[in-house]
Amino acid sequence: MIILHGVFMENMKLIKIFTKAKCPKCPSVKKIGIDLKKEGMSVFNYDLDTIEGLAEASFYSILSTPSIIIEDEREREVISWRGVVPTFQEVKQHLIRENL
Repeated sequence: MIILHGVFMENMKLIKIFTKAKCPKCPSVKKIGIDLKKEGMSVFNYDLDTIEGLAEASFYSILSTPSIIIEDEREREVISWRGVVPTFQEVKQHLIRENL
């Protein structure tokens, strides 16, 4: 059971974050991931400077960093932000909206 700011999250969402070491915007996205983990969300971080990170990025056709992908419980992409940094509030609102 997950409750995100008072809203029960019936369907588990997976958040996948793609970053690189020399990406100037990536620390902001990493912070969003940390904050979502604190709220009980499943967050997976992939570093595109590693083989595992590159493989996962290739699977999702990630061409720029930072990128965030939100998937439903069947691992289908619901929404993504590629090469841009959404606000924490924007990500959170989408998670709540998709649950309703």
